[in-house]
Amino acid sequence: MTNILKNIKGDKVIWVVVAFLSIFSLLAVYSSTGTLAYRKQGGNTEYYLFKHFLILAFGLGMMYIAHIVKYTYYSRISQIGLVITVPLLLITLISGTNLNEANRWLTVPIVNLTFQSSDVAKLFLILYLARVLSKKQEQIKKFRSGFLPVIAPAILICSLILPANFSTAALLFVTCMVLMFVGRINLKYIFSLIGLGFVSIVLIFVLAKTVPNIFPRGETWISRVDNFMHQEKATPDANYQVEQSKIAVVSGGLLGKSPGKSTQRNFLPHPYSDFIFAIIIEEYGLLGGTFVLLLYCILFYRVIRIASRCQGNFGSFLSIGIGFSLVFQAMINMAVAVHLFPVTGQTLPMISMGGTSIWFTCISIGIILSVSRRTEIETKDGTEIEILGEVEKKAVPA
Repeated sequence: MTNILKNIKGDKVIWVVVAFLSIFSLLAVYSSTGTLAYRKQGGNTEYYLFKHFLILAFGLGMMYIAHIVKYTYYSRISQIGLVITVPLLLITLISGTNLNEANRWLTVPIVNLTFQSSDVAKLFLILYLARVLSKKQEQIKKFRSGFLPVIAPAILICSLILPANFSTAALLFVTCMVLMFVGRINLKYIFSLIGLGFVSIVLIFVLAKTVPNIFPRGETWISRVDNFMHQEKATPDANYQVEQSKIAVVSGGLLGKSPGKSTQRNFLPHPYSDFIFAIIIEEYGLLGGTFVLLLYCILFYRVIRIASRCQGNFGSFLSIGIGFSLVFQAMINMAVAVHLFPVTGQTLPMISMGGTSIWFTCISIGIILSVSRRTEIETKDGTEIEILGEVEKKAVPA
């Protein structure tokens, strides 16, 4: 253990943030799975705690491994990852495991491990876009040689995720646009893309209403938006999750009911994943919820700091893309819990219960730490500088 602690490098503040999020995750999952344990495990409330602890411990192990790998290697890994991602998403659409009327999951034979292919796609697409943007900086303002190589894979991956998971596709597309903005893509292309995105969303919702067979999840998307926009007209069943979440938030008050004393965990359909932030506020109050929000803000601040200090484009784009994706997802989850946003099904990164979600979040944070680790070395000795995703030796003055 002492040797591991000595070998932990990178931004120490991010490590501390991860530690706090992990503690909140264990406490919140243990509290929110009580009803689930009585329903499926005969009242063994420690079952899900132990399972979640193992998942979290394995995820932190992957984070450690990811942070000791030189981040420039992820540039090459992204090419292989993107090639693997496309058939994975196609298989998921055709024969994925059905959950909530959506084929989002793949099951690995023999080991019977189920994972969400969109988690894989998000990470590899961000890695790939960071690579392409860093390599195309000299012609980045041009349409054919700068914009098309970036937008083509983004549209392909988001389109494959869209039929089963609209919110994840939208979140990933927004992340891609942020990356393109940071990567100095011509603003007229970005604004055109935003306009095209709005038109596409309207068209999708129109088609979902008129031709339901095209988008099996279309009716769910429309009802969630309608219920959010016209709350007074919604039936009690339609806004059941949101109403129970608001009760949890209100009953938490300033200091909360204290750990383990949530009552709304017995009524919320997914208190350990989609609405875990509501349980945190109920048990730890407004102060606890604000502290969790502050942790994500600190994480994003440190990511921006790492990106600004990194001497090469690839590391900067990598940090911004991954950091924005994680924090933006967290903000959406928290906004849903307090009814500032329609229900999306997005988990709270590093806190919600779930295997692939936690593992890929850990790997993502590990990559950010890898960038900060290399940045520390460059800052200290000034002997290396990254150019377009590769590392070149820089002459040291005598």
